[in-house]
Amino acid sequence: MGTPMRIAAVRRRLAAGCAALLLVALASATGTGAAPSPSPTPSTPTSSSPSPWPPGAGDPGLLDPRITQIMQKPEYRHAQWGLLETDPDDGRVLHGMFPGQFFIPGSTAKLFSVSGPWRTLGPDHRFVTPVYAVGELNGATLTGDLDLVAQGDLTMGGRTRPDGTVAYTDLDHTYADDFPGATLTPQNPLAGIDLLARQVHDAGITRVDGDVIVDSRLFAPDPVLDPVPTPLIINDNLIDLLTTPGARPGADARLDWRPKVAPYQVTSTVKTVEAGKPTDITVTATDGGTRIRLSGTIAADAAPLLRVSPVADPAAFGRTALIEALRRAGVQVTADATGPNPAARLPRDYQGRPRVAAYTSPPYEQYARLILKVSHNLGANLGICLMAVTTGSHQCADGFPVLADFLDRAGVDRKQVQLMDGRGGNPADRATPRAVVQMLAYWQRTPDAQRFREALPVLGVDGLLAENCRTCPARGKVFAKTGAAVGGDSLNDRLAVGAITIAGYLDKGGGRFDTFYAGVTGASTPTADVAGVEAIANDLALIAAYLQESPG
Repeated sequence: MGTPMRIAAVRRRLAAGCAALLLVALASATGTGAAPSPSPTPSTPTSSSPSPWPPGAGDPGLLDPRITQIMQKPEYRHAQWGLLETDPDDGRVLHGMFPGQFFIPGSTAKLFSVSGPWRTLGPDHRFVTPVYAVGELNGATLTGDLDLVAQGDLTMGGRTRPDGTVAYTDLDHTYADDFPGATLTPQNPLAGIDLLARQVHDAGITRVDGDVIVDSRLFAPDPVLDPVPTPLIINDNLIDLLTTPGARPGADARLDWRPKVAPYQVTSTVKTVEAGKPTDITVTATDGGTRIRLSGTIAADAAPLLRVSPVADPAAFGRTALIEALRRAGVQVTADATGPNPAARLPRDYQGRPRVAAYTSPPYEQYARLILKVSHNLGANLGICLMAVTTGSHQCADGFPVLADFLDRAGVDRKQVQLMDGRGGNPADRATPRAVVQMLAYWQRTPDAQRFREALPVLGVDGLLAENCRTCPARGKVFAKTGAAVGGDSLNDRLAVGAITIAGYLDKGGGRFDTFYAGVTGASTPTADVAGVEAIANDLALIAAYLQESPG
């Protein structure tokens, strides 16, 4: 038997990652040699075959026998499956098991929390973050303050490519502390801040006799939403820490970090050890998170290892970042760059104040792609706050009535959805397969059908499904959001799978896209090892593939 410490360590790794866990699972399933299966040949169960469907499950229809074999595995003996596939033209149910029963959604909840802002803000909505001059302009000198008014821009240019699209990697840096293999996009996290600073200079201001202030009054941070959205977000409110092995065993490891903003300081005592030896790096943050220290070891043959450390005060961080960017752009600021954000100096409003700079974001559709492709938890929660702002409220919780109204208009029975956040990570979150499929079916009836569908991960192509099923017939034909909820079972020294889910669209050819949901709740792994969870996640991905391959 394992120890409680072992279970606790695994649970800490799993706590953040409803979607990331599934990503790792799908990638592992392919990487360990899972062979593509042949196209299914439907068969009718013989009368002597025991029915795999519990009473009340509903008629599942004629399922691919490979799907029934998965569902009858020993690890699902005490679990319950949910399944629903519908024809988009007439809503006809092609397969259904417990379609009206609550399941833990995991990150498939993001189908709701992204759909709401998409329709409320509009897919082409752009966030315009202005900087105002508050004071008197005498030639090139501002006697007063520069105020950056945060607008809830998720990336502030930190992921924007030259063509205006938003960059992402298949395993996002926000999951770096939980799973190996997270990588960085190449864009400068301070790109938007640097652009604002250059615009201030181009507006003719070269000296600020006053302060620089971040106006974060757009909405109040809500601790119920975890991670907590803030009106100003730079680099997902994280410091990236990249460790690379030294030239030989015994040498200091090389460290790079970003964004480099005072007063944050990063040091490392990580040593390079022989190839094949364990890589084990610990990150410690003190002084309000501004003193970050890395310690431990990295193997000589290891790939660069990414870790992250949170920014404790995003407004103060943004203020310092802008002051430093102004100085790089040739604007002298008399105020100290570090210290708290002096929000008490903010004016009541900016009527009559000259706007001297503004950063314009990519359209919301690009942010939706980021949130859905990599299961970006902060972005999903941010959507709740942004919906609240459209009502004039500063309280994020007021975004839920906006989402409720949208679901009513979209034909989603919202009594079959329970949400306390946008990411699907709250223990109270629930959704039925029917409600999820209703949400998906709504988009099929809109002009944005293709845009929304292609914002989802694509099986074997990108996002959370990039490494799965790369050579199977369903590759590129399943567009789906994945989700997982996993915890520890200290009593039995194993992992408890609250749920693993997948939902989206099946490309059946000829312009037909069936809507589907598949999920399991109450499964367990044999041991306290993520390999068992990986196998379950792979089963869900295979079920989606087999549904796509099936005729009908």
